[in-house]
Amino acid sequence: MTVTELQTRKAELLKSLEATTSAADLESFKLAHIVRKGSIAALFDDLKNVPKEIKPEVGKALNELRISVEEKFKNKETALGGPIHEKADTLDLTMPSRPLTVSEPGHEHPLNKTLDEMVGIFVNMGFDVAYGPEIEDDEHNFEKLNFAPDHPARDMQDTFFIKPSKDWKPESGEKPVLLRTHTSPVQVRLMESGKLPIRAVMPGRVYRNEAISARSAACFYQLEGLVIDKGVSMADLKGILLSFAKQFYGDDTKIRLRPSYFPFTEPSVEVDVSCYICGGKGCRICKSSGWLEVLGAGMVHPNVLRDCGIDAEIYTGYAFGMGIDRTALMRYGINDIRFFTENDYRFLRQF
Repeated sequence: MTVTELQTRKAELLKSLEATTSAADLESFKLAHIVRKGSIAALFDDLKNVPKEIKPEVGKALNELRISVEEKFKNKETALGGPIHEKADTLDLTMPSRPLTVSEPGHEHPLNKTLDEMVGIFVNMGFDVAYGPEIEDDEHNFEKLNFAPDHPARDMQDTFFIKPSKDWKPESGEKPVLLRTHTSPVQVRLMESGKLPIRAVMPGRVYRNEAISARSAACFYQLEGLVIDKGVSMADLKGILLSFAKQFYGDDTKIRLRPSYFPFTEPSVEVDVSCYICGGKGCRICKSSGWLEVLGAGMVHPNVLRDCGIDAEIYTGYAFGMGIDRTALMRYGINDIRFFTENDYRFLRQF
């Protein structure tokens, strides 16, 4: 990848946008190039393979490409009447509702069932339950969680920003406002309160700028946990996670911890459980590995403790987080995450 190649690619994308004449084609362009898994994001992924002597100028050209395409896309979107929405005239409000048998009981949503069971397990182990706002500021969502200023998660391609607007400037001193990308800001608010020790879980909805598919959604549920106290160690974390796994997945469940990286924990681990479908022998669900990846965890980074006003020389802690939607997918054998939000009674009545 060279500067010349990027300039050529930028010209091709801008020309393609210029030739777009319908909102449907514009949406197709967005899904192909602008979203998190689009072609522009792939170019950023390839940046690591560029020789270091030309990386600065290639990186600059790549940023110019992204900014130019996003600005052109927004202008084109405005010119074509804004984002696509379902037309109201496609809904026939005169159609009768589906008849329901009076004696038929209601059904709990599979996401609620999964989340309630998980929260109940942690409450029984002495955890409190904490909630926080879904509209957050950059300070609580990124800055105090040790995210670098240029971290990809801060990019418009990954996060839904409410502010800044197109006229926003960093020197204004105004903090960006966004839809939270994880429930970790609730952890920050708990630590800022100064009420120690902390032992709590944080369930809730989170938002990421993802292309909606059978395996991913722009809005989904997470459950995170935080423990801060004197003398907390990695052994405590492993014990809690093993206890949770046995209660939720079955008494024979085993766990394994693999080294990983998260900005807000050090050390960080990915946690797998032995496949509860095949008993660890290997099946389609676990891709014949015998293991299922279920959550990320680690010891709270000292920088995070200090930024939240906690003495990192006295207190330590651990944190963990897991997605509820994909856990429910595996548990109930569902093959499309979109079923959870389509509100189809034929689906919901199975639970």
